[in-house]
Amino acid sequence: MVLEWSNALAGLVVGIIVGVTGVGGGALMTPILVMMFGVAPHTAVGTDLLYASITKVFGTAVHHNHGTVDWQVVRRLALGSLPAAALTLLWMSYSGTHRVKGGFIIDAVGVMLILTAFGILFKNQIQGLGKHVRISNSDSFKHVQPVMTVVAGIVLGVLVTLTSIGAGALGTVMLVYLYPLRLNSSKLVGTDLAHAIPLAMIAGLGHLTLGNVDYTLLGNLLIGSIPGVLIGSVISTRAPLGLIRNAIAVVLIAVAVKMLMS
Repeated sequence: MVLEWSNALAGLVVGIIVGVTGVGGGALMTPILVMMFGVAPHTAVGTDLLYASITKVFGTAVHHNHGTVDWQVVRRLALGSLPAAALTLLWMSYSGTHRVKGGFIIDAVGVMLILTAFGILFKNQIQGLGKHVRISNSDSFKHVQPVMTVVAGIVLGVLVTLTSIGAGALGTVMLVYLYPLRLNSSKLVGTDLAHAIPLAMIAGLGHLTLGNVDYTLLGNLLIGSIPGVLIGSVISTRAPLGLIRNAIAVVLIAVAVKMLMS
């Protein structure tokens, strides 16, 4: 494997952001690979999924050791997301979507970037709405909470498999609405990271069978991302998450506009 320092540096930066905020894996890495390094969109999605699954194992280990992973919520999400990811991969294989080098995948990534950005910007308002519903209709809310979490997992499974985007930002937004009192900021990041591992792994292995993974690129990204996510996870409780998330959202909107107009 030939070491490409630019790829390793990109992995380091994105890894730190993922560790700190739980956001930014696919949302940042896939556009970086496509727009800065000229990687074909389908290869960028497949490589990014495997990169994310391996990277987040290390971040999750740190959060687990600090007790900031709610494993019951992870299981509920996975119950919906993993079958959805498998079915989406089957559809991609039979429809030939995995062979599209632009067009559909570029548009899908652009739309997901915009949804991710708005999810980040309005996270507090969504959490406030969830808290209001949770307090005013406590029994009803708790009754549907498990089912809605599985449904949220299904949505994430489809979107992440298609674009590699959504497990972090959109997953967090769904969780702050569904668990506004149960999950604090650190638990949101840790729980979201833990759920992203099996989802990204299944989706990534599916893309691997479709021929959408660049092994050399994957290795270079991991060289930077593994230490990056460890650093980010350690400092996540001290970082100004609001400021960082808003900055990421602005960047994502700008990138999405450029991708959709290209």
